[in-house]
Amino acid sequence: MQAKNSAKKSKHILGLVIVDGVGYRNFILSDFIYQSLNNFDEVIVYSGLPSESFEIPGQENVKIIELPIFKESGRTWFWRKAKEVAHMQLHKKYTGIKYNLQKNYPSSKSRRAQVTKFIFRLTSEFHSEKWINRFYRKQVSTFKNSEIFKSYKDILENINPDILFFTHQRPPYLAPLDFTAKKLGIKTCSFIFSWDNLPSKGRMAASFDSFLVWSDLMKKELNYFYPETEGQSVEVVGTPQFEPYVLDGYKSSKEEFYKKFGLDPALKTICYSCGDASTSKNDPVYIGVIAKLIEQKKLKEDINFLVRTSPAEDGSRFRDVEENFSFINWNYPKWELTRKDHPEPWSQRVPLAEDLIDLRSLLENCDLNINMCSTMSLDFMLFDKPVVNPAFGTGENDLYDDQKYLQYSHYKRVVESGAVAIVKNEEQLLREINFSLKNPEARLKEQKELIKLQIGKPLEGTSKRIAAALKTISEA
Repeated sequence: MQAKNSAKKSKHILGLVIVDGVGYRNFILSDFIYQSLNNFDEVIVYSGLPSESFEIPGQENVKIIELPIFKESGRTWFWRKAKEVAHMQLHKKYTGIKYNLQKNYPSSKSRRAQVTKFIFRLTSEFHSEKWINRFYRKQVSTFKNSEIFKSYKDILENINPDILFFTHQRPPYLAPLDFTAKKLGIKTCSFIFSWDNLPSKGRMAASFDSFLVWSDLMKKELNYFYPETEGQSVEVVGTPQFEPYVLDGYKSSKEEFYKKFGLDPALKTICYSCGDASTSKNDPVYIGVIAKLIEQKKLKEDINFLVRTSPAEDGSRFRDVEENFSFINWNYPKWELTRKDHPEPWSQRVPLAEDLIDLRSLLENCDLNINMCSTMSLDFMLFDKPVVNPAFGTGENDLYDDQKYLQYSHYKRVVESGAVAIVKNEEQLLREINFSLKNPEARLKEQKELIKLQIGKPLEGTSKRIAAALKTISEA
């Protein structure tokens, strides 16, 4: 043990927990590893992805350790579920959380469904912050003598990093990893993964020691939904999600853009960017409507029409649209499925660097973006491009109710900001497409104000800020 302590004193080691392909994109394909090695002697990547997924050339001081796949016991699942449902019961006045609470209520009669219904009854009465933390302590107690604790203990003790940095705060297997780190006296820090996670999702996986957040707004949300964080270190750093847009390695030319996607350089380009099939069910409908407007010559000018599908799916739900409108150009994100036999196979899709080049090129060179209330609105705003959000579904018509997303806290701010055009039928969509193509800077002031509110820091130097913050926290 003494040798380990001596090694720790002579070397500063960052433990980096990558849980999925988006974490890989944000922290491996950004500038983060390089900047971390300016602050730490070594970076140990503890990965929820297969180790062979990683390509970090020329970095001898980076080591990849593949984490064992965590499968919850029945007891662990029960207390985790109680903690998460109680959190949603406590905060159900928020539309996004209320919707997720309703979605979690089971309709089947299976044994697991009956237990879940009991949890709903229990937490309808007991859902204070005190009770949520009590459920969490019960969840943690199920790890103490588990095989996963022993596995994580062996893995962490072998290197003993100064700090364990979680690049996501929600996946269930992070709880035993955080617990193990605490038992070993290793500091833990979590990055809040996405702009909608706090006001729209369930409870985070663990009670981390410190946090890195996108903005002052996100810090305020964190302190509200997790009152104990007011006494913890919470640093505003921005997000590496967008950093590749200012890194030279992902640049490409306008000529390459038109050639890569088979577009006419004499025409403006509309890009429809899709969400995943679970939340953006109407994407094929909207793509079809836009295609018909083009086909029927209802737009005021000829345009290129490019569709980018979600990295979380294979694009099979668009086959009919693709066959019916051959003039649509498609960008299927280059994300490779690294493992099929996994409880959450979507998390095992990993991006190629080529996809970030494609995405940046698309953001830079398209003239208008259309998407259904996704984070891609921010991506396009960073390149000063106009954005239109269709939401035709009401819950009473034949379409999936996507108008509910307009009331989610994170997106309600977008709507109220005036930074995007919200359209609720085909006529409004046609009008806004024509208007935005002719007046691309009409909402530019509102977009820049929204970006400043949501992201909080400049894209330049994001990884440098994060690495420096982690170093400071590790030495505190």
